[in-house]
Amino acid sequence: MKNFNNKVAAITGAGSGIGQQLAVLLAKQGCHLALSDVNEEGLAKTVELLKDANVRVTSKKVNVANLEEMRAWAAEVEKDHGSVNMIFNNAGVALGSTVEGASYDELEWIVGINFWGVVYGTKEFLPLIKKTGEGHIINISSLFGLTAQPTQSGYNATKFAVRGFTESLRQELDMENGGVSALCVHPGGIRTNIANAAKMNDSIRSLGMHPEKSAQNFNKLLRCPPEEAARQILDAVLKNKRRLLIGNDAKAIDLMQRILPAGYQKVTAFATKLGNRSKKSA
Repeated sequence: MKNFNNKVAAITGAGSGIGQQLAVLLAKQGCHLALSDVNEEGLAKTVELLKDANVRVTSKKVNVANLEEMRAWAAEVEKDHGSVNMIFNNAGVALGSTVEGASYDELEWIVGINFWGVVYGTKEFLPLIKKTGEGHIINISSLFGLTAQPTQSGYNATKFAVRGFTESLRQELDMENGGVSALCVHPGGIRTNIANAAKMNDSIRSLGMHPEKSAQNFNKLLRCPPEEAARQILDAVLKNKRRLLIGNDAKAIDLMQRILPAGYQKVTAFATKLGNRSKKSA
């Protein structure tokens, strides 16, 4: 894909953060938009930001974890816009819990959104994108799709899954050589609402952590503006990259994993423990 002018992009999680900024930047480049989010208020704010854009914008409340809703939305996008060139599977949630303390309901919740939402978005839009002969599937993983962290087993599992799913897809699309490609994105700490919306349960107290303080501390690590993340993602699409690391934290984590593919776990566990002790003594 050489440019976004007069193309059609579908974006999940478009009511805030990276999804919202992707919509803004794409509109500036003449791309028509089909936006979805489970948060209707946030979705309406994104649509308001685009009111002066000279592109067609449609929006719909969609739960990405629901196959029928995703299937219906994909069909509506093609009907409303005539075609679709891109799907940004961006919607995601977070869960802070030990493996032992995570309920099955919590795990089903995060897997449904973070993994099945990506699968549904990919599979429902891929045949439509292939019809255009020029398109892209962009799936958002995380730096936690590169290494695992204590209290993030559910999140890690989904983001590792997105990575494997997308990398396999990219190879299949390469082999088909049909003009459609795929990108797996690994953002570091992006200033979004994910920490505020995260579920934290009391099981992390067994590791010397406090649910509310953990969310606050996580928020402090979110330094990269979502508009910068969106800019890098669109640049990676135009360059047909296979993988994109956003932020120095993601790049450092990736390097540590390459140097210490197993040993990084001891480093991370020690750093987390040390951080907990420092906060208690402060």
